[in-house]
Amino acid sequence: MTVAIEVKGISKQFVLRHSRSIKEAFVWVVSGRKGDLSEKFHALKDVNLEVRQGETVALLGFNGSGKSTLLKHISGVMIPDTGTVRTRGRVAGLIEVGAGFHHDLSGRENVYLNGAILGMTEEQINDRFDSIVEFAEIGHFIDTEVKFYSSGMYLRLAFSVAVHTNPEVFLVDEILAVGDEPFQRKCIAKIQELAADGRTLVVVSHDLDLVARICDRGVVLDHGNVTFDGPIQEAVAKLRGQ
Repeated sequence: MTVAIEVKGISKQFVLRHSRSIKEAFVWVVSGRKGDLSEKFHALKDVNLEVRQGETVALLGFNGSGKSTLLKHISGVMIPDTGTVRTRGRVAGLIEVGAGFHHDLSGRENVYLNGAILGMTEEQINDRFDSIVEFAEIGHFIDTEVKFYSSGMYLRLAFSVAVHTNPEVFLVDEILAVGDEPFQRKCIAKIQELAADGRTLVVVSHDLDLVARICDRGVVLDHGNVTFDGPIQEAVAKLRGQ
């Protein structure tokens, strides 16, 4: 089966800068301590992952485990310090609410802008525009500047544009928690539809019952390391300490 996502030996670290008072900074210097007032945080450590076309995978772990950082590397939002990430086919999804949206543009203008960013042609957006608006349940607000949207409206439009790109690889971060319950169910049904159609799905979520329903495979991360990769039920049980 074709490999849709290939992650080879990627590592990522961030510099955490601590704000200190002048007094603390003075003590730091006169006590002879070296370096700046910061420390490095290793978000990912030599992570390897291969996802085949049509697989449904959940990235699991507690806060700070590295799962969202890994998803951002797969999406191309982040570049690893070391290692490589390769994807096959169109990649789309929801990593952050309204990523690619411009606050001063209307919903209609943002559909075209975000659609183009996600690789759709103007003709494709024209053909799918009514369907995008209908799914998002935006109605007459489509010509209102999105800076006046509620977080729920923002989410619905962003999700609708993403799923209408017909991606080969669909990525979803904890974003579904922002929407109301009826729209969450609608999104989950659409995600399951994509999975049934053979699309590759990678989900980050703290909702273990949800991922157990929509994913077959679970990858557990802990402090930037992959500690388990296998059947979703085993991954969920591992997190729950069963």
